[in-house]
Amino acid sequence: MDLGNLDGSLPSSFNPGPSPLSKLVFFGVLSLLLMVADARFHLTQPIRDAIATALFPVQWLVVQPVDALKHSSAYLSDLTQAQSESAAARKKLALQSLRVGQVETLMQENNRLRKLLGLREQLAIAVVAAEVLYDAADPYTRKVIIDKGQAQKLTLGSPVLDEFGVLGQVTRVLPLVSEVTLVVDPDLAIPVLNARTGVRSVAYGDPLAGGDGMELRFMSSNADVKEGDLLTTSGIDGIYPPGLPVARISRIEHRAESAFSKIYCVPQALTTGARHVIVVEPITSDLALRPEAAAPAAPARKGYGQ
Repeated sequence: MDLGNLDGSLPSSFNPGPSPLSKLVFFGVLSLLLMVADARFHLTQPIRDAIATALFPVQWLVVQPVDALKHSSAYLSDLTQAQSESAAARKKLALQSLRVGQVETLMQENNRLRKLLGLREQLAIAVVAAEVLYDAADPYTRKVIIDKGQAQKLTLGSPVLDEFGVLGQVTRVLPLVSEVTLVVDPDLAIPVLNARTGVRSVAYGDPLAGGDGMELRFMSSNADVKEGDLLTTSGIDGIYPPGLPVARISRIEHRAESAFSKIYCVPQALTTGARHVIVVEPITSDLALRPEAAAPAAPARKGYGQ
């Protein structure tokens, strides 16, 4: 049995081969070549596809418990939200039913009082549903275009409302569309009534509020006005029906150099996001015309012989 050469060297079968440094350099260069080749020619893409296909069932099984937990939590949260929304809707419906009953009672009392006092009946208001198409192109005004016009018998000056209150007024009527000036436009003025005190005033669009606010002008510093007061249409202008929500007072500034206060208001209508609106016929179209005064008789001219 050959245990080694006489000089003490190991047999050829125990030759360690290249040094570790040479192996490191070789495999490092090989790795770089393979990475470059894969990046340029996608050599390992078929292998990756095969491995991904083989591992897909395992990944699907591992993900199922997590997805089931997410779906169950989402289902429970959605169920809780649906129950809370349903309860809120039932409460709102109950309040609306109560208000409807109160409105019916008030309308009956109002009709009886009108008959008792000999006043005329309230006007029947004709409305037309419309949709906001787009904002007007003029950047210095606050106007929108609706999809109703002369074909639907819209008239100039008709009030426009959304589900929250007065949105504006029709200022131009075309055959198929109409232009509506919003309540926040500086050129639009609405006679309003303070629902708490019954004081009448005029609300204008506030140009200093970024195009989204209103102001109550010509109110003295000692006027009974508070933050949170609701302003409704007064109906004395012959255009807006009375009692429609217009704005709510948000801030009051008393100025020492002026006899009037600066009163800021927030419109009740969605002046920046209204989509569906109704156009109300102006109440002046249903009012009886003012009787014309009889012209005074011309004095008879005296003749020469008189």
